[in-house]
Amino acid sequence: MSDHFADLTSPQVAALHTAIRTTVLLLPVGAVEPHGPHAPLGTDPIISDGMCARVAERLRDDPEVRVLILPAVPYGVTEFGAAFPGAVGVRPSTVHSMVVDIAESLHAQGFAHTMVVNNHFEPAHVNALREAVRTLADRGVRTGYLDLVRRKAAARLTEEFQSGSCHAGRYETSLVLADRPELVDTGIMVGLPALTVDMPGEMAAGHADFPAMGMDRAYCGAPAEATATEGEQTFGTLTDLLVEAVRAQVARD
Repeated sequence: MSDHFADLTSPQVAALHTAIRTTVLLLPVGAVEPHGPHAPLGTDPIISDGMCARVAERLRDDPEVRVLILPAVPYGVTEFGAAFPGAVGVRPSTVHSMVVDIAESLHAQGFAHTMVVNNHFEPAHVNALREAVRTLADRGVRTGYLDLVRRKAAARLTEEFQSGSCHAGRYETSLVLADRPELVDTGIMVGLPALTVDMPGEMAAGHADFPAMGMDRAYCGAPAEATATEGEQTFGTLTDLLVEAVRAQVARD
């Protein structure tokens, strides 16, 4: 059986309700926005999809949990990148409604465990996801969310990620090199100078887009230092975090 929910037939989905293993549905979320002159617009959903695929593989033979990957929600709030070609933004209310509607639809069919897997960290986008999880909880739908920008999770990720200077830098570019290397323009990547931008500090100062933050090429961090090896190592940590979140979600029953 495929690891992807949408690959199944309707009778196969129905059979999940009588299976011995508990089904957990992963919802990959991201955004379509510029990631420097070297990395693809779809960097964020690529990372979310990569996490989900690795977790599904790791838990494929697990005796207790069966993980299936839902079709991704690839669009997000992209106000910071709106000045660059390729940014496709939606309103926070759209992100909120999509996640709430999807989780409620699945819950109505008897799927008690849906988990949001997000790798786009624009504050308005993250807040929309957090609010969606709260809305669902208020309606009796318990939905998991691996919130990677929370201190406990971030502390296990790379130094660049923790610094906040990591948009299309070494952290994200390494992950794409590990999963979709053909989408990274390495000829451009190796010539990009490191650019330190305290993105949280810039946001707190009221700077609302990449150019105002000094990111005139839509990146910060050190993309030239990115490697597929680091990307696989980081995917390993992200997979650990998501597996732990999946098990914690099921354990609440």
